[in-house]
Amino acid sequence: MTVFLVIAALLTLLVVGWLMRALLRPAAASLVSSQNLNISIYRDQLQALERDLARGAISAADYDVTRDELQLRMLDDTATVGPAPTGDAPVRHSGRLTALAVAILVPVTAAGMYLWLGQPAAMDPGAAAVSANHQVEQMVEGLAARLKANPNDPKGWAMLARSYKVMGRLDEAEQAFVKAGDVINSDAEMLVTYADLLAVRADHNIEGRPLALVQRALALDPQHPMGLMMAGVAAYRRADFSTAVSYWEKLLAVLPPGSPDATQIESNIAQAREQAGMSATPGKPARPADPAAAKLPPVDPATAGAVTPEKINQMVEGLAARLKSQPDDLAGWARLARAYKVMGRLDEAEQAFVKAGKLIDTDADLLTQYADLLAMRAGNQVEGRPMTLLNKALALNPKQPMALMMVGSAAFRRADFALAITHWEKALTVLEPGSRDATLVVAEIADARAKLGGKSQADSKP
Repeated sequence: MTVFLVIAALLTLLVVGWLMRALLRPAAASLVSSQNLNISIYRDQLQALERDLARGAISAADYDVTRDELQLRMLDDTATVGPAPTGDAPVRHSGRLTALAVAILVPVTAAGMYLWLGQPAAMDPGAAAVSANHQVEQMVEGLAARLKANPNDPKGWAMLARSYKVMGRLDEAEQAFVKAGDVINSDAEMLVTYADLLAVRADHNIEGRPLALVQRALALDPQHPMGLMMAGVAAYRRADFSTAVSYWEKLLAVLPPGSPDATQIESNIAQAREQAGMSATPGKPARPADPAAAKLPPVDPATAGAVTPEKINQMVEGLAARLKSQPDDLAGWARLARAYKVMGRLDEAEQAFVKAGKLIDTDADLLTQYADLLAMRAGNQVEGRPMTLLNKALALNPKQPMALMMVGSAAFRRADFALAITHWEKALTVLEPGSRDATLVVAEIADARAKLGGKSQADSKP
């Protein structure tokens, strides 16, 4: 902030100095007098008259008469002679007043215009982050107010529930899930999100209703990653290690090979196999090759404790501490960025994404997650840097569903309804039929088609 003010002050002083120099500079006196100019003109006329006499163009009598007239006119024009100007002309009194006014008004006006039109708070990163979070809270509160006036919107309640969960407002999130009703029973993603919320509120105990919701989600989508992870963790805590291995091996099949999540799951599978007395997975070591990789702790079936939020924070902070000593672990930074994003620690998530470096440019999912984070921090504004990242993601994977949905929404906001429909129809080809996202995209396409038809009719009118 101080650097900005110093630069602004220097630029203002330069402008004021340039203007005052022009106003206070003395005007140079004229070096040509009217007397000398008149004498020069008459001399030329006399020389021309003499040339006419020499050529015989006029007679001697005419020459004498004309010469006398010229001489008399010259005497009349040069009879009054003013004093010749000397030196420089003094600076006028009005010039000094104008310069003084400029010296006062320019800085005052510049400061006033910036305070009126500018954003002084933007110079403070902390204040900017608070402002962005405040905008997000306002949007969520606006959705909550709309749902109070129109409570028969189950999709809206489901969206509000997820928003409250991300913000850590768990009581309100659970109430919103209840009001969403049966709409979540046909959406595997919503079922798993609801199950995770209930597990968090029960000190991360997945047994009971959370596990029932997870099982229902897996019946809709047998390859849902988070559902498979939670079901595997529940089985591991019951000491049903073979079932845990079964779930996690299914999960490993849908994770990108070599990704941080895949490495973690391989470690979990190896430990579960060891606990169950099973042989190691073919081609995989019985234990993770990286001794720093996180492990599931040994479980006592009688005293299997739940993972508390404090333990989750400890794991994330442990990863952050390890990355300080191993800053070249790009995959670790990407994993930390996603963890921070889920926890709502958006500033730290953005810093971690930056430290993931070139790894992001080769991963469509990471690019999309980074774009979503930047959009959230900009009040859900996709244009600008988020759109650049989304275009990179789609260049790597033209059917990345979240990227297609986001660029479609951006096109819709620009009233480019045809482009929005194109992106959303492509997203439908990869979304699970009947899922919440697919249902939402179908509704958005219908809305865009209606607006496109209305726009075409308006354009066709004379």
